Parts: sequence; structure tokens; C-alpha cells
Amino acid sequence: MCMRCISDRSGWAGRRGFLLAASALASAPATAQVDVGNRSGFRKLVSAGEIESAAGQQYAKMMAEARAQGALAPTSDPQLRRLRAIAQRIVPFAAQWNERARQWNWEVNLIRSKEINAFCMPGGKIAFYTGILERLSLTDDEAAMIMGHEMAHALREHASERIGKTQATGMGLSLMARLLGLGDLGDVAANIGTQLLTLNFSREDESEADLVGLELAARAGYAPQAGASLWRKMAEASGGGGGNLAFLSTHPSGPQRIRELQANESKVQGLYERARRGG
Repeated sequence: MCMRCISDRSGWAGRRGFLLAASALASAPATAQVDVGNRSGFRKLVSAGEIESAAGQQYAKMMAEARAQGALAPTSDPQLRRLRAIAQRIVPFAAQWNERARQWNWEVNLIRSKEINAFCMPGGKIAFYTGILERLSLTDDEAAMIMGHEMAHALREHASERIGKTQATGMGLSLMARLLGLGDLGDVAANIGTQLLTLNFSREDESEADLVGLELAARAGYAPQAGASLWRKMAEASGGGGGNLAFLSTHPSGPQRIRELQANESKVQGLYERARRGG
């Protein structure tokens, strides 16, 4: 696992967060405490390495564009340092949900924009927009819930599942043959990066990401109750109308979502308390 891109250069705060997570990892129950079932078989129709590579290229392009526009936060930015410190605590628990995460070159960046948005691409490429932090006045616990949720989409390979399902059902047997290694995959790979930016996850994907994210954050020492408070803020932002709510258009909030998170708080409360005690 490469922690280079999420290291907190402020020193002690970042190291303390990482050690807190590592200590809890050694003593917390290894089995998942939330029940989300097995990953979809459709994800196997697209090579994990292929989609991670495409995601990395797309991410690099997005960050380069943001930098050229003066919108990419520098490493000294307090909000970026805050996000990287949160990631540093959560990442050690990622491999429990996907062994490939041990080899991911994790990155966390912050884009200056009023847009309420955040994402984690396959391969551990995370970005937050300042709008989601500032307009929702997120606490560290709530920011960790968003990060855990977005990481869960990558760990559970929801993008591969969506792309695989779309290609399997809508592009015919000839494309299926190529996906299964019976022909040239070049044309498929060329479109993956673009598709990653336009994917809409299913209700089931969102529910799964909520619960996996809840557990990831709890294991890292972030309060489970922040999941419900986060989505109350999301509901308020959505109800207030206005533009730049891309995140809310693909992550609808509602009473059912909040109830499901609250119903699972007790399952991860012990993980949270153990993490806060340092194991």
C-alpha cells in the first residue's frame, strides 16, 4: 500500500491517526460487522487492472486541468491536510473489503469549487470539492463518512459492475467475446475513463456504500452517528434548491437512507469505541 499521496506533512497529527488505525486494526474483529452480501459477478466482465489504469489516467487528467485553472489546492492547504489525515486513518482498513487495495497508489486531492461533490475512482483516487466541506459545514466525522462511502464504491467495484452490466446487456455477443478475452479490448478500454465520469450507481450500490463506509469510518475512530447527521445535511441542501448539487443528484438523501444507517450504528459502535481507545 502506498501512503505517499495521503501523508499529512503536519507531522504528529497524521502519524497519530495512522497509528490509531493500525492499533485498532490489530485488535478489532476481522469479519465485517455490516451485511452487504457478495460482490456482483458482472464486475468480472471488465478487468480490474484495466479499469484501475483507466481511472488513474482520467484522474491525472482532471487534476492537471484543475491545476491549470488554479483550482487544485496545494499541499499546504489546511482542508487538504485535514482530508489526507482522515484518509490516513481509514485506508489501513480498506483491504478487508478488497485485497487489491493493498497495491493501490492512494491519492487525495481537493478542488476549489462551490460544487457539492466528492468521489473515489477505482484504484483509490479520491477528490473532494471545497463546496461539500464548506456549504455543508462538515465535521471530521461527517467528512469521514463521505470518504468511507466513496471508497466503498471503489472497494466493492461498483464501477466495474455498472460498466460490465451495461456492456453485457446492451452491446451484443461480439462485445461480450472481446470482454471475455476473445478479441481486442482496446476499444473498450478507451471508453472506460469517460464512462467513469458519467456512471450512476443503483439504489443497492448506494445502500451498500453507505454501510461499508459506515464500518470503515467506525474502524478508523469516527463516530457512526455522523452518517445520519451527514445525510440530514444533504437533505437540507437538496431541499434548499440551487445549482452545483451534482453529488446530490447521484446520491439522493431521504428518511429511508437515514433509518438504514441508524439501524446499523449499533453494529459498528463497538469498533468505534475500540478505535478511540487505541485498541
